[in-house]
Amino acid sequence: MSVSAETAPVPPARRHWRDRTLWTTVADVFAILTALALPWSTSLVAIFIALWLCAAIWVMDWRAFGRLLKRPICYLPLALVGLAVVGTLWSDAERGAQLKAISPTLKLLVLPVLIYHFERSSRGMWVFIAFLVSCTLLMLVSCLVAFDPSLSLKAPGEPGGGRGIFVKNYIAQSQEFALCAVALIYPIFNLLRSNRIWQAAALGAVALGFLVNMALVTVSRTAIVTMPIMIGVFALLHLRRRTSLILVGVMIALGGLVWFATPDVRWGPQRMLKDYQQYKSNEHVTSVGQRLEFWQKSLRFISGAPVIGHGTGSMRGLFERAAADQPRDQVIANPHNQTLNIAVQWGTVGVVLLYAMWLVHLLLFRGEGLVAWIGLLAVVHNIFTSLFHSHIFDFHEGWMYVLGAGVAGGMVLQERVRGEAAESIGTVRP
Repeated sequence: MSVSAETAPVPPARRHWRDRTLWTTVADVFAILTALALPWSTSLVAIFIALWLCAAIWVMDWRAFGRLLKRPICYLPLALVGLAVVGTLWSDAERGAQLKAISPTLKLLVLPVLIYHFERSSRGMWVFIAFLVSCTLLMLVSCLVAFDPSLSLKAPGEPGGGRGIFVKNYIAQSQEFALCAVALIYPIFNLLRSNRIWQAAALGAVALGFLVNMALVTVSRTAIVTMPIMIGVFALLHLRRRTSLILVGVMIALGGLVWFATPDVRWGPQRMLKDYQQYKSNEHVTSVGQRLEFWQKSLRFISGAPVIGHGTGSMRGLFERAAADQPRDQVIANPHNQTLNIAVQWGTVGVVLLYAMWLVHLLLFRGEGLVAWIGLLAVVHNIFTSLFHSHIFDFHEGWMYVLGAGVAGGMVLQERVRGEAAESIGTVRP
């Protein structure tokens, strides 16, 4: 007796091949693995992101994704990438330099896909937990390396290395620890308000571990500057005035204690002042003096092409020509400021797109809740650290922004859809 084609059972492999639930789970796993790998490796992050994209796109509803792309939270990052591509038309840089300048912007293409995916996934918080767990493990390893430097994977004298650095560099490590420490403030306060003391104490111990590591092991100057700003944002949004004043008092007391107890923290401001004085007196080249020189030259370059800039990949060529008669000047392709980096290459048009993207992402995370706080913190952190670095274009910090804003953005949109659905059901009930 033969079985017709219409009634024949579908093979399991074929049935699962387009199973949206299955592939959503697979994509979630790769997103979690990306968050776990981010503090440790660049190659693993690239691999997991590629696998995540394949899984997420495979079962994507293209019409729904197209509607999402009409929102500024998605099309502004894409416009910035498009500007980098179009900017090759008026650039006099070599093709290799142009492609190298386009490459750091490509991570922004992932941001709309992240928002789309986590608007539908229920595992967005797992990504943030994975990042916190991974950073906590790195913090413990960093403490071990501080006691035994031979455990470090960094070669002695390698750029970015130093005391307590196991992988990556001290700037990336400080940004991770600072972001995690401040992000934990929100759940700690909520747990205290609901009298869940032990859970609050556990998270407080983790946050304290990050702070102790930055105070006693190593810390970047950028983290020193941006952490008070992020804590101030939390106090402004989530605390009463009296509680905010108490928090500020505690911060000042702890800061004073750490300042007098730990030379490494005092080293940062003291060296900044000393380096600047030595550079201005022509004693020798210093990092602070160089950075000020980079900014001054960048402003001159911008004045030469203020509207559309000098084109994609033009940065190094401009610095090479400026240094032709000044042998001590360093030739760079990054002025250590995100706004200047974009303005030199793509002028006012690029700066407007950058600030518009930051603004719409800030507005996306208005409101209460842990998810909104994480997303807001990711954007605020990127804005203020980009005063001293080109952190959207840097691999590590750029992916922190894309993952933080993308995952949290999708979760916030999901919560709003559910809230609107609940309100509509309530209005139709008799």
